[in-house]
Amino acid sequence: MISVLIVDDDALIRAGLRAILGAEDDIDVAGEAEDGADVVPAVVRLRPDVVLMDVRMPRLDGIQATRLLHERLERPPRVLVVTTFENDEHVYDALRAGAGGFLLKRSRPAQIVEAVRVVARGESLLFPAAVRRLAAAYGPSREQLPGVRLTDREGEVLRLMAEGLSNAEIAAKLVLGLETVKTHVGNVLAKLGVRDRTQAVVVAYRSGFISP
Repeated sequence: MISVLIVDDDALIRAGLRAILGAEDDIDVAGEAEDGADVVPAVVRLRPDVVLMDVRMPRLDGIQATRLLHERLERPPRVLVVTTFENDEHVYDALRAGAGGFLLKRSRPAQIVEAVRVVARGESLLFPAAVRRLAAAYGPSREQLPGVRLTDREGEVLRLMAEGLSNAEIAAKLVLGLETVKTHVGNVLAKLGVRDRTQAVVVAYRSGFISP
C-alpha cells in the first residue's frame, strides 16, 4: 500500500486528488496539508511514502518545504511536485531541492495515479523536454562536476536517464541485465553526490555534461 500526503492550499484541488487516489486499491491518502509550513510535522506524524506537493503556497512554498524535508528527516518521503505549467522555473528549483519529479495539474486521473506509483518505486518522473527547457533557461554551471569521472557506460546510462527512460528501458536499449543497469545508476548517483535520478539529470544539464 502506498501512503500519500496531499499538500495544496486549494481545498478543491485536495478534494479532487483525494477522490482520484482514494479510489485505487493500492493507494491510501494518509492526510492533507494546506501549506508547506505544515509538511514536516505532517510527515513526521503520518509517515507517507509520497508527498504530492503544490509549488505556490502562501506561507511556505513547495520548494522550501521539499528542502526542509531533506534537511530535517533522515529518510524523507518521495516528493512529487504538482504544478500548473510544465516550464515553470519553480519546478526546476523543486527538482534541485530533492523532488522526485513533477506532475501537471491538468493531467488525467490515470496519469496522476501512475505518477504516484512511479515515484513510490523510487524512480523519477520527468518530462525530458520540459527539463531541457528549464536547464537552458538557467544556463550551465560547470563548477558542479569538478573531478567527477564517469565511465563511458555510466555516461550512456546518465544520458538515457535524462531522456526519461526507466531502468528496464535502459537495460533493453543497451542490451544489459536489469541488475547491471541498477549498479550503473547507483554508481552515477554516488559519483555525482546526488540523492536520486532526478538530481542526477539536473546536475548533468547544469554541468554541461548534457546540452539542453
